[in-house]
Amino acid sequence: MSSILIKNIKEIVTMDNAKNRLKNFSLLIKDNIIDKITRDIKDEAEETIDGTNYFLFPGLINTHHHFYQTLTRNIPQVQSVELFAWLKYLYPIWARLTPEAVYYSTQVAMGELLKTGCTTSSDQFYVFPKGRNKNLIDEEFEAAKEIGMRFHGSRGSMSLSEKDGGLPPDSVVQSEEVILSDSQRVIEKYHDNKPYAMQRVVLSPCSPFSVTETLMKESIKMARNYRVQSHTHLAETKDENIFCKETFSLRPLKYMEKVGWLGKDVWFAHCVWLNESEIEQMARTNTGVAHCPVSNQKLASGVANIPYMLKRKVRVGLGVDGSASNDSSNMIAEMRAAFLMHRLISGISGMSAEEVLAMATNGGRDILNQPEIGSIEEGKAADMFLVNTKRLGFAGGLSDAVSALVNSGDSQIVDMTIVNGKIVVREGKLTNINEEKLFEKANMISKNMIEG
Repeated sequence: MSSILIKNIKEIVTMDNAKNRLKNFSLLIKDNIIDKITRDIKDEAEETIDGTNYFLFPGLINTHHHFYQTLTRNIPQVQSVELFAWLKYLYPIWARLTPEAVYYSTQVAMGELLKTGCTTSSDQFYVFPKGRNKNLIDEEFEAAKEIGMRFHGSRGSMSLSEKDGGLPPDSVVQSEEVILSDSQRVIEKYHDNKPYAMQRVVLSPCSPFSVTETLMKESIKMARNYRVQSHTHLAETKDENIFCKETFSLRPLKYMEKVGWLGKDVWFAHCVWLNESEIEQMARTNTGVAHCPVSNQKLASGVANIPYMLKRKVRVGLGVDGSASNDSSNMIAEMRAAFLMHRLISGISGMSAEEVLAMATNGGRDILNQPEIGSIEEGKAADMFLVNTKRLGFAGGLSDAVSALVNSGDSQIVDMTIVNGKIVVREGKLTNINEEKLFEKANMISKNMIEG
């Protein structure tokens, strides 16, 4: 049995139901589980860490991403265009994805996430170029296993090409038969429904403007037969609202209701353009939302009414979204962006630092339906991160640990990240991956993709 003892922690932010703040407590990890949290632990452990100068938080949970996009960041031609034009420029570049590109882009994205306190991530992979290996998503699961991150991999899909009235070119879409067959394969190969699972599968048609109505219906049917979750983009932009009205004579959420996509096993990315009555419907049906504030700001998509969603008890998690629309996979920066955006739009009481952290922990836990993550409690998964308070960026700012994390600091790189009882970031560096070799490899692949 492996074990880690963290002694005399300056402050543990539990994010449990009581929202406890435990000062000068110790924490014992046995194998992959938090075994004890108390003031004085006498047990011996394989590794003992002095927590005197550290804040300890539950691992953050990222509920929306596109890992492959780490290879197409900061391209000048898409820095000042909105979503539909942005996608049309990038689709041909993404059509050059290879298994190697998927593998290394996954590790880049996960590495950034782990280094900013994120221990669990979902990812929506939906680009399957014609003539390429059809098992591209397998590279994500293998890369996640090596780097050591808890992973909910979404088998995404696009079946409605430009010639059929959709947005993507024919080079990156698949037939419904191919998509459904491979979705079944991926679930049967990778999905683990046991508690403390490190890998689960989600079915994830890309969006109303890139998949057929038939695929939406068949995908949710398969997901429910296998008891896996379902995810898609929804109501991200005004253009999408217009598309849905012109194509389906329905607003996006009504279309989702029509195809059976509401319920506790479903969450949508963005939901920027939902009105209050639609938010009420989200609450009634217990349908979740992945809030992506940085992407929504960068693409000028708008501001989701998150304060009202939280008031109505909608399940809301935080997501960094694809790196090409965020240009980062930094979960702590995402929390700060959410905090500031909703303060600006909704007023001084619009959002608190504690509410933002709750979205990034409890919210993600509830959306991904993995109750053993998202808080620091005995018996929960040993997913957490530690930040050394003896930093210049925290000087004079230690009165509140949560506000310090969200609002202060001269870097969002954490000192230590633990996933499933294993240290995956130590002294701000990944332990399972050579970072220098990783970014050199990723840069080479990125150059080849962009230059064609």
